[in-house]
Amino acid sequence: MSHSLESSLEFATQVRRDIVRMVHAVNSGHPGGSLGCTEYFVALYRHIMEYNAQEFSMDGQNEDLFFLSNGHISPVYYSVLARCGFFPVEELNTFRKINSRLQGHPTTHEGLPGVRIASGSLGQGMSVAIGAALAKKMNNDPKLVFCLHGDGELQEGQIWEAAMYAGANKVDNLIATIDANGRQIDGNTEDVLDLGNIGDKFAAFGWEVLPISTGNDLQSVINGLKKAIDLSGRGKPVVIVLRTEMGQGVDYMMGTHAWHGVAPNDDQLAAALAQLPETLGDY
Repeated sequence: MSHSLESSLEFATQVRRDIVRMVHAVNSGHPGGSLGCTEYFVALYRHIMEYNAQEFSMDGQNEDLFFLSNGHISPVYYSVLARCGFFPVEELNTFRKINSRLQGHPTTHEGLPGVRIASGSLGQGMSVAIGAALAKKMNNDPKLVFCLHGDGELQEGQIWEAAMYAGANKVDNLIATIDANGRQIDGNTEDVLDLGNIGDKFAAFGWEVLPISTGNDLQSVINGLKKAIDLSGRGKPVVIVLRTEMGQGVDYMMGTHAWHGVAPNDDQLAAALAQLPETLGDY
C-alpha cells in the first residue's frame, strides 16, 4: 500500500489536528509523543505495511503486523487507524470516554480493529512482537512484524530480556523502532536515567541498528523503513533509532517534556489548530 508523498504530508497534518482535538475534548491524554511519532505512523500505514483494514483479524496471517508498546501515544495510533479505514473516523469523538473502544491506552476487550494487544504497561510490547514474529516463521508466513517503543521505555528491564532473546534466536523478521525524543514524563531521559548509546546497546545484543536522525521528515522515515526491510531476513532483528521532537508541529509543545501527558486548554487548542490547516476534514 502506497500513496503520494504530498497526500501523506496532508494526511499527517490532519492526524496532528486529530491528536490535539482528541485530548482537548476530554482534557486528558498524551499529545507530545503522539505528535512526535506522526511521521512514523503515516509512513508505516500508508507506505510500508501490507494489511487488510476492511477484514481485520487478530491472527494477521499473511499480513504485516504492528504492535504499539508505548501505548500512551494512542491518539496518533487511533487517528491513523481510523483514517486508514479500520473503523469510522467519527469514532474518534469517543476517545477516553466511558465504554468507548478508544481508551487512553489501547485495549482489546471491545474489539477495536487494528489493535491486537492491550498496551501501555511499558516494556511488554517487544516480547509480544517477538512471539508474533516467531509464529510467522513457524507458519512459513513471509510478512514482517513491526513494533514501536519510547526511549524512556527502555528503562524497563523486560525490554533488554526481549532484545537479548531476539538477537540470540535470530528473529530477523522483526523491525523495532525506538522513538528517541530524549524526553519522558519527568524530564529529559539523560536526567531521569541516562540511556547511553541506544544503538550500541542493541548492537551488543546482536541486532542490526539503523539510525534515522530526521524522524520528523516523512520521506526520511519512509526511506529508513524500506532500508530496514532490506536488512531483514539476514539473521538479525533490526532496530531503528528514530530521532524525533516531542510535540512536533505545535510550536509551544516542542523543546520540552511538559506536554508528555497534558491536554491543551481552549486557547492553546486554537493556537495549535492555527498551525495545522485542515486537510482531510475534521471528524
